[in-house]
Amino acid sequence: MLAVKFYVRYSKMSRVGKHPIAIPAGVSVLFKDGVLTGKGKNGEFSFKVHDSVFAEVTDEKITFRPSGDDKVSRSMWGTCRAIVSKYIEGLTTLFSRKLNLVGVGYRGSVQGKNLVLQLGYSHEVVVEIPDGLTVVCETPTAIRVSGANKQLVGEMVKGLQKYRPPEPYKGKGVIIDGQYVYRKEGKKK
Repeated sequence: MLAVKFYVRYSKMSRVGKHPIAIPAGVSVLFKDGVLTGKGKNGEFSFKVHDSVFAEVTDEKITFRPSGDDKVSRSMWGTCRAIVSKYIEGLTTLFSRKLNLVGVGYRGSVQGKNLVLQLGYSHEVVVEIPDGLTVVCETPTAIRVSGANKQLVGEMVKGLQKYRPPEPYKGKGVIIDGQYVYRKEGKKK
């Protein structure tokens, strides 16, 4: 007997978008002219909500709903909700990532508004620390990047890793804490 496959059309309800975002104590959120702005103890944010999504702010929660039944509205519904959720979370708790500098002579230090890295090049790599981020060198080979904006923290970490990506033969490079570096066996004689 032949197996018959039934294709079920995806529901029009976003699994992420339908959940309201709770506004924690100490955070104020305002929605005006399509822009969500929020303030908290760790800073503030401003987010332009997509034109195909409606947002509504009450005293204790933010809700989103699509403006129509088209694919763009349904896609942006959950996306806008997820982005704003991370902004709200960042206003109460800081996001943090740790980097390890693995290699002979690899080290880093913070000098004013700059992060100075020595990564085996003939020169030092000087990186300007963006506003809203805090960079601390816990040890000369361990760097912690933290901030209220999760996207900005991730971009800074990946930008630092591009200066010396992890290499598979000796395991040297700028390695994100918890990242697995695939190791290869070297050439045999």
